[in-house]
Amino acid sequence: MGYSMPAEWAPHEATWLGWPHNETDWPGKLDTIRWVYGEMVRKIESGETVRILVNSRADEKLARRYLSQAGAALKRVEFIVHATNRGWTRDTGPVWVTRKTGRRRAKAIVHFHFNAWAKYPDWAKDRKVPETAAKVLGKRLYEAQWNGKPFVVEGGGIEVNGLGTLLTTEECYLDPVTQVRNPGMGREDFERVLKDHLGVTNVFWLKGGPVGDDTHGHIDDICRFVDPSTVVLIREDNVNDVNYRPLCENWERIGGLRLEDGGRPEVVALPMPAPLFFAGERLPASYANFYISNAAVLVPTFNDVKDRVALGILGELFRDRPVVGIHAVDLVLGYGSLHCLTQQEPA
Repeated sequence: MGYSMPAEWAPHEATWLGWPHNETDWPGKLDTIRWVYGEMVRKIESGETVRILVNSRADEKLARRYLSQAGAALKRVEFIVHATNRGWTRDTGPVWVTRKTGRRRAKAIVHFHFNAWAKYPDWAKDRKVPETAAKVLGKRLYEAQWNGKPFVVEGGGIEVNGLGTLLTTEECYLDPVTQVRNPGMGREDFERVLKDHLGVTNVFWLKGGPVGDDTHGHIDDICRFVDPSTVVLIREDNVNDVNYRPLCENWERIGGLRLEDGGRPEVVALPMPAPLFFAGERLPASYANFYISNAAVLVPTFNDVKDRVALGILGELFRDRPVVGIHAVDLVLGYGSLHCLTQQEPA
């Protein structure tokens, strides 16, 4: 029907967030996470509306207090009452597609039927977020289907350049045993559904992601477009690190990536921070989990010597907006970071 998914750097009307409330995501740290949200909203709202899902009006009141104290301009914040299981809006929120109609651009939402990464039993509230978004904003909702069944994919599992190329990983969507989103589905079927629903023309598969990723290989911790023909790809230089060999496989594959026009992209290495652990468990800390808003590129930082290196690399690549570090050591306790929490709504 002429719709396609825009790149993240294309102009936004809004950014969607889910106010944090699930204690199990951040054990003992939930109050700290609310202040991280305050800093995120403060940076984002200077360039676009921020739509925040809250469980109740009482939660809205709580959120307003935290955001106000953090210095966010509440006049740019809209609250939508929709109870959620968790706050990872990249995966649960509305995935937008657009098409040009005369001088304007029409928008619609693709419903990809979230199922908690095929891992957790509580997802029914989260799955309905796209329905609520379509109703609140009066937009069309297209149900993603495969063989007459709901098709499952998460926003963090796909990365597009807005011109036809999509990146994803075999670990996340082709593993036949672990966290299987669409049982019985093969590579060709998966690619066909993505092409049908997101308007992409070619799909490229990397191997997988760093240890500790609760999603089992989301691309947004691994490889990201920064413009239509440039990607950043994480690289672990410590040969003794458990991530060294798996991430090397991605570097071996990336040479085969061809864009929609047949050209080769520029590939820029993004470092990995030193290992972060919680209760003896490795966390998926990655500088690739940045978010491109209208006003700034928000990059997770980890009190690491590599923070400055990563910010410098991304600062050279994004010349049209500032690159800003957001402290994410506490945030990554929930096995995700800035990009995982956000979902852009195109203008």
